[in-house]
Amino acid sequence: MTAYLEIQYEVDDPVATITLSRPEVLNAWTDQMAAEVRHAVAAAEEDPRVVGIVITGAGRGFCAGADLSRLAAIGSGDPGVAAAGPDSALEADPGDPSFGDDLHLGTYTYLMSVPKPVIAAINGPVAGMGVPIVLACDLRFMAEDAVLTTSFSQRGLIAEWGISWMLPRLVGTAVALDLLFSSRKVTGAEAAAMHVVNAALPRDQVLAHAQQYVRDLAASASPTSLAFMKRQVYQQLHAGLLGAEREARELMVASFGRPDFREGVQAYLQRRPPSFERLPGREAAAKGD
Repeated sequence: MTAYLEIQYEVDDPVATITLSRPEVLNAWTDQMAAEVRHAVAAAEEDPRVVGIVITGAGRGFCAGADLSRLAAIGSGDPGVAAAGPDSALEADPGDPSFGDDLHLGTYTYLMSVPKPVIAAINGPVAGMGVPIVLACDLRFMAEDAVLTTSFSQRGLIAEWGISWMLPRLVGTAVALDLLFSSRKVTGAEAAAMHVVNAALPRDQVLAHAQQYVRDLAASASPTSLAFMKRQVYQQLHAGLLGAEREARELMVASFGRPDFREGVQAYLQRRPPSFERLPGREAAAKGD
């Protein structure tokens, strides 16, 4: 089991929970944290117990953005900062997500290429680069009284880490530019009204709600279907409607031959919960186990 320094990782079948764990600085993001989150996500993808992944923060915040001490060093021209890497030796990296095109294998957009749902449980403030990270998750649940701010314009920065692609697709260009230009703070309730997040909840319910969402999926939905649907949605954001419809027809026909389709139909006819197989790890899948 990997000993992480800046995150906590726990699997409670069917949920993997990744907790950013630098609460004394509102979980400010570092290269170490980035490496550990990616490692944990890949481990969760490989674990057949895991149907979905929840990312949250320790203490009263989700993520305050990049560690400001690191930003200050970059601004001072310290050459050692850019070269600095993670401090801990992680165990053998499980590797990159198992599907997705190059558009989604970016520094943080790789979350879109993980064939399992990834949910951000935003328990407190999220700022700066924390915002594009949560936007790269599939779903977002946020505390009603938590605040979100892009921050970049107030730091002399640009729309970082793919947020200029992701945010307009959620809220439209005018709202996206408002949030980017002004860096104004919006509450969870306002973020939900804008469709930046899926729902705003009392703070003490956010993590439990996200975890229960995964449990409900595990009880009723085919993990294979979830993986195909996720790939379809993200890849087809870059394709025309005709191509999306054609691919959907091909995938639909292929799905008719899978055990999950037979089980789903039988469960419906027999008025019982379905029992779907979990996704195997990549090595087992390659061997055909």
